[in-house]
Amino acid sequence: MKNVLWFVLGLAGGFVAAHFVDKDPRGHEVLAEVDARITEFTDRIGEAYRAQEAKIDGIAADVKDATATTRDAAASLAD
Repeated sequence: MKNVLWFVLGLAGGFVAAHFVDKDPRGHEVLAEVDARITEFTDRIGEAYRAQEAKIDGIAADVKDATATTRDAAASLAD
């Protein structure tokens, strides 16, 4: 419980410190730069995720097609 209290106090202190830093024009500029870098990072991660998802979807579609072809071939051989 003591660790949770310290965690909450640390979060609150961080927000207060960020608020004071944001009031200063130089601090505002630094925080804006940090925000831009974080946004760029999350955009890159999102693009990579979507690329991997598309790649996996393509592989899954190929497997489905191969399965259907094999099933159709097996059905025609059984007839």
